[in-house]
Amino acid sequence: MGQVRLGSTGIITDKNGFGALPIQRISFEEAEKLLIKAYENGVTYFDTARAYTDSEEKMGVAFTKNNIPRDKIYIASKTMATTADKLWEDLETSLKMLQTDYIDVYQLHNPEFCPKPGGEDGLYDACLEAKRQGKIRHIAITNHRLPVAEEAIESGLYELLQFPFNYLASDRDIALAEKCKAADMGFVAMKGMSGGLITRADVAYAFCDKYDNVLPIWGVQHEWELDQFLACAKETPVFDDEMAAFVEQERKELSGEFCRGCGYCMPCPVGIKINDCARMSLLIRRGPTQVYFNDFYQDAMEKVDECLHCGQCSSQCPYGLDTPTLLEKNLKDYREVLASRK
Repeated sequence: MGQVRLGSTGIITDKNGFGALPIQRISFEEAEKLLIKAYENGVTYFDTARAYTDSEEKMGVAFTKNNIPRDKIYIASKTMATTADKLWEDLETSLKMLQTDYIDVYQLHNPEFCPKPGGEDGLYDACLEAKRQGKIRHIAITNHRLPVAEEAIESGLYELLQFPFNYLASDRDIALAEKCKAADMGFVAMKGMSGGLITRADVAYAFCDKYDNVLPIWGVQHEWELDQFLACAKETPVFDDEMAAFVEQERKELSGEFCRGCGYCMPCPVGIKINDCARMSLLIRRGPTQVYFNDFYQDAMEKVDECLHCGQCSSQCPYGLDTPTLLEKNLKDYREVLASRK
């Protein structure tokens, strides 16, 4: 099983990280089973967030109930706070939910700017104080915006960056990972499966494995998902010519503007499930199509007709997408495919 060193944090962990966003969708018992199985198979880096509803609580219960030694795992969490007071509130809640005295990697969760010492927001100074008190060990940042991510690296203030990174990565995305390595800054790859658009785990794993400083965290909700990444870790797939040709074809198919499903555009004022509806055309062509034509998804797609065109979703999109137009195109495509199936 390969390992990765996360820059100046000194954290050395296996090449599989556990992304705990999806466990908010399953029961405590199911989450416990996945978390403990991951740990027993060598996974030591577990990433969650205050914004992931009960994900932190499920993690805390699982590790405490099973007497997992705290010094044998690394816990990363996040805060979307925009003020120091809110950061302290989030941190105390996270510590309580995780049933721990400290968080190894504490991340500012996708801020629109790069927080710095002395800022009016007080976020970075609060992190420094939390670190001084021993409540966090490493100050980090996550983002979906290249300019903010690049500024964070150049600032020298952060020990780790979490950023979307997979075989659809642009040259600039790849350069970001390389800049982190040069700055001795940890790099954690989120969206390793591009929110479900990538369907071959072996290729996704092999691509990330080409970069010795990159730690992919895989969003895990089902045991079969965990199993495929554990299998890759035990027998690492090689990024060969076949995979390279496959990736080239994938990049052509997914070129241009498409929704990554990050969800920062939500909530929608009229309840449109934007992170699914704005990429439905791709999902019904790349995934098991029967899943997306049940009553739930048909109702979700029809709700797109209620779009107010208020611009709220577009203003919050880290990728600058014209979301209302994208929703309309996806609804039209969905209706055409649905009609062809009848």
